[in-house]
Amino acid sequence: MYTDPIADFLTRVRNAIAAGHRVVEIPASKLKKEMTKILFDQGYVLSYQFNEDKVQGTIKIALKYDRETKESVIRKIQRISTPGLRKYVGAKEMPRVLNGLGIAIVSTSRGVMTNKKARLENVGGEVLCYVY
Repeated sequence: MYTDPIADFLTRVRNAIAAGHRVVEIPASKLKKEMTKILFDQGYVLSYQFNEDKVQGTIKIALKYDRETKESVIRKIQRISTPGLRKYVGAKEMPRVLNGLGIAIVSTSRGVMTNKKARLENVGGEVLCYVY
């Protein structure tokens, strides 16, 4: 059993991109499903599918690549808050990733959302990861 399921999620996506895979399969959880939906809504992944066949279920994510350069749309995906060192921010201190070109996925009291949406709704929370 791994201690940090979010880091495992991000590492599986990062490794699939480095290997040039089109699809990556990840064990599911509610938090991972919300993170996947955010990545899809922001245009970082092509599509996703939730399979509830087992006890835990899985998430299949189709990764998105540039047509001409064959490079991944996700340049970097980085874990910020870890189980050993949690990073919490208020609504006023919400981080800007790559001067607004990237996103931070934040877990708030109103659910998992991007840093931009959290700033609009004036809520703070735990910064899970940066994606750009």
